[in-house]
Amino acid sequence: MMKYCFGVDLGGTTVKMGLFDLAGNVLDKWEIVTRKEENGMHILPDIAASIEDKIQEKKISKEEIKGVGIGVPGPVDNVGVVYKAANLGWGVFSVENVMSDILHLPIKAGNDANVAALGEMWKGGGQGHRNLVAVTLGTGVGGGIIIDGKILTGANGAGGEIGHIHVEDNETKLCGCGNTGCLEQYSSATGIVYIANTILDKTTKETVLRGKELSAKAVFDAVKEQDEVACEIAEIFGEYLGKALAAVAGVVNPEIFVIGGGVSKAGPILLDYIKKYYTKAVFHGSREAIFALATLGNDAGIFGAARLVLE
Repeated sequence: MMKYCFGVDLGGTTVKMGLFDLAGNVLDKWEIVTRKEENGMHILPDIAASIEDKIQEKKISKEEIKGVGIGVPGPVDNVGVVYKAANLGWGVFSVENVMSDILHLPIKAGNDANVAALGEMWKGGGQGHRNLVAVTLGTGVGGGIIIDGKILTGANGAGGEIGHIHVEDNETKLCGCGNTGCLEQYSSATGIVYIANTILDKTTKETVLRGKELSAKAVFDAVKEQDEVACEIAEIFGEYLGKALAAVAGVVNPEIFVIGGGVSKAGPILLDYIKKYYTKAVFHGSREAIFALATLGNDAGIFGAARLVLE
């Protein structure tokens, strides 16, 4: 009888892994280093070896394991083919086929941001909802869209790339993706610092931000103290992100937006700035969408990966 599954969140530095029961309770979690040398050829064998060790340690038989889910930092289609994971050195191949050949267990793979969204729907800030948009505000802006409980992957796994919605025609600085004026240039942790530097260069107003090391946290800490310049920065951030999410809502009509990533640690005040501009711009059919903070933190990926194999 099947009792267990594994969730794997493959990152550029570490691989997070979890052993779950079929109800979604995490029984154990651990990490290994991501060995990226030789075009990442060691990554999947390392993951498989670590899972084999855990199976031995817990005295589990493979007949009791429903499967292994993996979140990968790159586009992954509906049949588990990754279309280049640049920061791992990977090209195009089937993660599911390679892993199942090594581990002899059912494997499901998905894009890491989409998988994290699935985790938040299942056991995090989006519980109780089956139509959800998850937004991760970190170094970049990640997105995951869940429709009727299923990940929206698109034709080759590039669905839900919210961070690369074009929001600014007058930008000359390149985004990491090679385009200009992408949402993540303004609404990520680095984007908020970019806005802050631009405003500080233009204004002579007094602000606690001047002369200190700028970060998204410093900006929102100053917002909480009602610093006028910090509030101006937060308005610009909120306008870009709120309008972009209104555009997303016009296409997918979610019940809830779950906002996570390092920037979300600012708390509910962050949501107020986003909602203000979202509500102004959104079609009335999506105006009642809820905004909530993600709750799983760095564990969203392993929960979502486990959920992949339970569907």
